[in-house]
Amino acid sequence: MPRDIRSLTREELAGLFEEWKQPGYRVDQLLHWLHARRAVHWGTMTNLPKALRQQLSAHFLLQPLELFHKQGSRDSTQKFLWRLSDGAFVESVLIPANPALYGEASDRHTLCVSTQVGCAYGCKFCASGLDGWKRNLTAAEIIDQVYGVERWNAGESQSGAQPPTEHATRNTPEAPRLINNLVIMGMGEPLANYDHLLAALRILNAPWGGGIGARKITVSTSGLAPQIRKLADDPMQLRLAVSLHGATDAVRERLMPVNRKYPLKELLAACDYYQKRKGRMITFEYILIAGVNDSLDQAPPLAELSKRLHAKVNLIPYNTVEGLPWHRPAESVCQAFVTALERRGVTATLRREKGHDIDAACGQLRLRTERGTQATQG
Repeated sequence: MPRDIRSLTREELAGLFEEWKQPGYRVDQLLHWLHARRAVHWGTMTNLPKALRQQLSAHFLLQPLELFHKQGSRDSTQKFLWRLSDGAFVESVLIPANPALYGEASDRHTLCVSTQVGCAYGCKFCASGLDGWKRNLTAAEIIDQVYGVERWNAGESQSGAQPPTEHATRNTPEAPRLINNLVIMGMGEPLANYDHLLAALRILNAPWGGGIGARKITVSTSGLAPQIRKLADDPMQLRLAVSLHGATDAVRERLMPVNRKYPLKELLAACDYYQKRKGRMITFEYILIAGVNDSLDQAPPLAELSKRLHAKVNLIPYNTVEGLPWHRPAESVCQAFVTALERRGVTATLRREKGHDIDAACGQLRLRTERGTQATQG
């Protein structure tokens, strides 16, 4: 199947255009249309010769994601449901940052991006894997979650409609970038789609691409130790967040089957390797679930792990998922937990959860939409 043109690097395009006897400046023109103007139609690229556009369209796809549905939250969090070319759905969440979200300034916009349709890792509290794993996203599908949100922000696409028409976008001026930060912790296990993810992040990081600094990109993992080590050896200075959710093997295994394959000892050794290679602070993501991992006796072992790795802890009150038995702790319980960590010298933040009123936990909107579609067709 042809590749989507947006998944090609500048070097790949330069080699191709040289082979096609095209002048080198055409590469920059094309890249500007794809990444700065976020074009979704070949006909929009009016400063490229028609013959070149036809040649490109014969060899490559230019297939934007369809914005199937958007939910807006009272706190201005926005959830986007994208329909892919094969009819599958994935989600992205746009979060206006606050000081509790990775320490970014309040004028920052963070996008939470998905990497797979479904998930194979079966975390017990998560909606993403309830219907299993279907496939990896391509690099272009990861990239276009960012560009699709920016098209929406610029008014170039409409909720629930097809992507913008060629006529509507032909003369649209270049819009400023909206997304300042990426967190790769939407649907799926990012490091299980390692090659496509890294290809997408290189393009989103490149000055000719998305222009997002590597240190503004956080990759999350449920604990795939070998891939953490592989990421540590990659030259990109990405941030790493580990979905810990339990500071002992007993608690973590109750919530995360991956812990049986990569128990804490192995996971922490990989994190230690990452930190030594990158010199970057690691974040432990810790979803507080009532009656499971929110008691104060869990704070000391979590503090011990965090201090050992000089990691900070991001505490996240659980987002309730329909059909799952877990519940969000009371706010007082969450506050007591973060206070217990801080008293032990741990850098900890309690996320004032955004998007709880729009089912912001990854996978919920997609699951409800897919099941509703199946019921209608049945």
